[in-house]
Amino acid sequence: MRGSAHLAIGLITGVAVAGLVPGVPFSLPGIALAGFSALAPDLDHPESRLTQRLAFSQGYVRWAFALTGLGLGAYAYFLLKPGADQRLSYVAALAFGLVGVALQGGSARKLALLFTGLGTVLAGLYAQALWLSLLGTFVALAPFTSHRSWTHTIWATGLWTYIGYLANRDLGWHGVAHYAGAGYASHLLADTLTKSGVRWLLPLTDFSFRIPLLSTGSKLGNIVEASICLGYGLLVLGLVIGRASLRF
Repeated sequence: MRGSAHLAIGLITGVAVAGLVPGVPFSLPGIALAGFSALAPDLDHPESRLTQRLAFSQGYVRWAFALTGLGLGAYAYFLLKPGADQRLSYVAALAFGLVGVALQGGSARKLALLFTGLGTVLAGLYAQALWLSLLGTFVALAPFTSHRSWTHTIWATGLWTYIGYLANRDLGWHGVAHYAGAGYASHLLADTLTKSGVRWLLPLTDFSFRIPLLSTGSKLGNIVEASICLGYGLLVLGLVIGRASLRF
């Protein structure tokens, strides 16, 4: 699937987590974190067609992500009181900043991600935050793996969820692991609907699990993508409204 579809599905998944998982508070930064997590598996694809097509305008896209990150950071600093919500907002701001850095082409993008990841590792070591160092390690190594290989496995999903669990513990805000893990898993589930499928259990087996509903990049595939996003969004909206009505 295209990155835009993954982002939409990740954000919808974040809404589902916020509205349906018991004990997880509704949080815009949390939903943003789910959206970022839905993009994370494709850090292994520095020369995707989507990136090449955005070659002219990707500078504006990078600025959009950077400004979003700055906006979340400013929101947390000026409008939120010190505490779990503020720390989670800072994490979401960092996530959008990482995406902004990642939106480059070819080897330059690999190097940018490598240095960004290493910088994040050092920040984690300085802050004694293991989750931050693990996040940096993932960001640094992912671009140097084959597309839809290691980052598109159940093991990577578990690692990403574990990073969220550690962040959850350090930040003292319940829900980080839920948002992160669900967002990441949504990417793999969405790619399973493509003709290429996903090798969920690599390296145990090279078998590609797939339900070939669409071909990424084709006109029909784009229509199917949009239909999946719309249908998924309506389903989640209905479930959230139904759950909310039961409370009252």
